[in-house]
Amino acid sequence: MFKSWFREGVVYQIYPRSFNDSNHDGVGDLLGIIDKIPYLKTLGVDIVWLSPVYASPNDDNGYDISDYRAIQPEFGTMEDMELLIKLLHEANIKIVMDLVVNHTSDEHPWFVKSAQNDPNYRDFYHWKPTKGNWTSFFGGEAWSYHPERKEYYLHLFSKKQPDLNWDNPAVREAVQDICRFWLDKGIDGFRCDVINIIAKEDGLPNGRFSVVLQGKEHYLNHPKIHGYLQELKEKVLSNYDCFTVGETVFATPDIAAKYQDEKVRELDMMFQFDHMAADCHFVKWFPKPFHPINLKKPLSKWQLGLNGRGWNTLYLENHDQARSISRFGHPDWHDESAKMLATLIYFQQGTPFIYQGQEIGMTNAHFTELSQYRDIESLNIYKLARKTLHYSHKKTMKLLAKASRDNARTPMQWNSTNNAGFTDGTPWLSVNPNHIDYNVEKAINDPDSIFHYFRKIIELRKQLPVVIYGDYHDLCFHHRRLYAYHREWQNEELIILCNFSKKPLEIPKSIHLSGYELILNNVLETQLVMSPYEARVYYKKIK
Repeated sequence: MFKSWFREGVVYQIYPRSFNDSNHDGVGDLLGIIDKIPYLKTLGVDIVWLSPVYASPNDDNGYDISDYRAIQPEFGTMEDMELLIKLLHEANIKIVMDLVVNHTSDEHPWFVKSAQNDPNYRDFYHWKPTKGNWTSFFGGEAWSYHPERKEYYLHLFSKKQPDLNWDNPAVREAVQDICRFWLDKGIDGFRCDVINIIAKEDGLPNGRFSVVLQGKEHYLNHPKIHGYLQELKEKVLSNYDCFTVGETVFATPDIAAKYQDEKVRELDMMFQFDHMAADCHFVKWFPKPFHPINLKKPLSKWQLGLNGRGWNTLYLENHDQARSISRFGHPDWHDESAKMLATLIYFQQGTPFIYQGQEIGMTNAHFTELSQYRDIESLNIYKLARKTLHYSHKKTMKLLAKASRDNARTPMQWNSTNNAGFTDGTPWLSVNPNHIDYNVEKAINDPDSIFHYFRKIIELRKQLPVVIYGDYHDLCFHHRRLYAYHREWQNEELIILCNFSKKPLEIPKSIHLSGYELILNNVLETQLVMSPYEARVYYKKIK
């Protein structure tokens, strides 16, 4: 197992639009991020992952890119971006950017020229004379007719996000040039958006009938992708001290091991989504009651399945997922839930990813009107649920309240003032009313806050190699309320215990704590019996 800075670091994801507004227009920006570098330093993170700040028409909040070498004006200028990179590096914080290259915006010059049948760009995208039957991740059909070219183009997401044709060498060379452009500016790696769907089956054949994502058998982890990624690694990435983390839908540990094989390292680590189905059937729009075992099973599968073969990403939240406290915790034990969930995930083997606001216990948005939502996926799902599934307005709104991406995109809660200190203008998305209770200013001033608990976890990761590299073993796996596991590395051991319920819990006699020291827990007074949503970390050094 090789050691590296990206395995040992802690990543903090910033969704720029919602982080901090410096110019009072209601939208977060690069200078706003610069203003909060001391906050990131206080938290103790090592790497910032910046969601897209490229020029974009904003059909999908920046994931529809019209110019990969330009900054979206509402976020600032290229000079602001260069200053952000410089100041983060001076603070010993690295920066990773989103690489969105499965698709572009339909307003990108490449697509405009492709639609015009320009011979240099004719095959930059996927075109067919007749419409295919694949379906979109955002609901509805994945093929749309273009009146100028008089053909159908593929878009696995929004109609304004046409898929690039990676079979075309010119497309691959263009992506390589984009990577060089940003790496030469000093960034330290890429989070590769939906990277395992970039390769499509020759001929783009119709898909078998499926309720979810019809046609996925023709692009999901297609064998051609390995050649594409190895070429990118060889021609570009291997020349820089950088890392890649891939967003990979419907992956398994065996699939992940192929991407992460140390001989080729097509990807250094991957986001997988098995544990994100702990409260839903297959995809988030088909909810089911949450039970802790449904979180334990996939996390354990990936810990054991990648050990020695790859590297895990440790996350419970991001810009596409609802808030973890609202999903897996309990409102009556808000702080305990947040701390317990952080303990559960960040003491496993892998690189931690903290999503902005997670460290202060931000929760779902609590929107009550459809007009409050901005997310294109949520608005499309609303139309689909009402028209095709015949859901009532009330039922569909309940579904959005649980699963919409906007739950994670409400503005960062800096203080208890108007608009949570995010902006002096009108925020692009409504601020969560609970910012009065959960905000950075209040958290920093409370030594027992969620924020300071996150700091302790980060400090322990830096002090104890076992937290990073230790092997993982489940304890009492079939226990319905206890999530317990053991870590071991060289001469160090850890035992992590998490009471996943609102009832007190006796520690099973099969868990032997003799010789272990309690080094972290999330309640003020530790009793023999674990309190609701209590977490404990025990440490032993073998002499």
